[in-house]
Amino acid sequence: MPAQLGDHLSGLQRLVILGGGSAGWMSAAALATGLRGVEVVLVESEEIGIVGVGEATFPSIRGFNDILGIDEAEFLAATGGSYKLGIQFCDWRQRDEHYFHTFGDFGQLDGAGALWGQYRRMRDRLGCSLSDLCLPSVMAEQQRFCLPAAGEELNSRYTYAYHFDASRYAAFLRRLAEARGVQRVEGRVVQALRREDGGVRALRLEDGRELSADLFIDCSGFASWLLGRTLEVPFVDWSHHLPVDRAWAVPTERVGSEITPYTRSTALEAGWAWRIPLQDRTGNGHVFSSRFIDEAAAREQLLARLDAPTLAEPRLLRFATGHRERFWSHNVIAIGLAAGFLEPLESTSIFLVHNALGRLMPMMQHVRAGRSAEAAEAFNSQQLRQFQRIRDFILLHYVLSERRDSEFWRYITSMELPPSLDYKLHAWRETGVLRHYDDEAFGESSWLAVYAGMKHWPRRSSPWMEEVPAGLAEAFLRERRDSIQRIVAGMPGHDAFLRQVLRRS
Repeated sequence: MPAQLGDHLSGLQRLVILGGGSAGWMSAAALATGLRGVEVVLVESEEIGIVGVGEATFPSIRGFNDILGIDEAEFLAATGGSYKLGIQFCDWRQRDEHYFHTFGDFGQLDGAGALWGQYRRMRDRLGCSLSDLCLPSVMAEQQRFCLPAAGEELNSRYTYAYHFDASRYAAFLRRLAEARGVQRVEGRVVQALRREDGGVRALRLEDGRELSADLFIDCSGFASWLLGRTLEVPFVDWSHHLPVDRAWAVPTERVGSEITPYTRSTALEAGWAWRIPLQDRTGNGHVFSSRFIDEAAAREQLLARLDAPTLAEPRLLRFATGHRERFWSHNVIAIGLAAGFLEPLESTSIFLVHNALGRLMPMMQHVRAGRSAEAAEAFNSQQLRQFQRIRDFILLHYVLSERRDSEFWRYITSMELPPSLDYKLHAWRETGVLRHYDDEAFGESSWLAVYAGMKHWPRRSSPWMEEVPAGLAEAFLRERRDSIQRIVAGMPGHDAFLRQVLRRS
């Protein structure tokens, strides 16, 4: 996202964002930082509130924060944040099993030197998991943390994300955005006034005020007030592939002296539960399908598994998985939940916000040049592919499961797959090739982490693997495993490292 585009935007004078929360204030902060000479206004109503449950993120959030010039220590202090090295998946393949989706590195991924291929060949001799050959997976297991060390072979090739309070993140960004010139308007929007070409001319507030703009960013959440309700852009429902449509969310007191540097996802009867550790509390939730379990039973399942007293009553969220048919229509662009929703299994909600903003910013010069239609077409195409790629990756966790112990699992493991996912699975099963498309949120290492964690290996090994002498392959893998153990043993605990960082804030 370019730091400044103001010199190219003389034709765009005023931009209005509808809605606050993470999506609204992330948009406001990005636009205020990147668009010089454009008036940015955000309208929200305190009485409406925000969803505020997205407390786990994807590593690219660091790049977004860097572009805004946010200091990591200040950010962690303001949001109650902690570090995240990946996600631990429990009971997904079978009960009483777990694996780790790491943000790390599995070495070479193809050819005779492919680490996973040589591991598969030598695993009986090694007696360890593939995760033991990945530095951040071992760090997470031992609850240790350290920033990547530039120039080092093993401890530089990983990344990390954060856990944080989404409401506090929105408040943090609000202060930043307002300091950079964003005007906040308090009020409830009651009507969108249309232009002759079908776009939006202005928003009318309950008190009669009108907010006109050249461009509107819809961050109104599930309501999709502008794109969905006003412009009537249809919703594409994906519930036949991803049938979860409810979530109970509840915070609990912090447990123990150590915060785990990872999110936990545990498969349940008709969905899954999350556990996200923050500095002063733990976020918990149960994402489930109301077709297979009623809301009251799902609430009881969540409460029964909590490991600490609750700090509030559980909140129920209802949603549909899918997206708007178009993300940019006329002069309205939807960001966040107003554009669509994918269950938060891989912490992609906030990623979809800043990734959309990263796509949008360079396109503003096309708006100024009178090429909005072309910009909208490109944006819509890229956003659709992004949603489809993430859908496939989420669905991968379900379809590889061997669980058949409930109606939900029998349904979701026997469905017809999207052709894009079916092709990827076929390529892996038959040839051991990690297919990768454009606009992917998750790279080959992420797909490999899930394949390996679910013990879903190719039906045959590449003959290239035999080119490496068995003794040499085994020695290399043992050295890598032992080196990782030595490196991690010298790292501080996650809590100790976090406390050190917070002292700088």
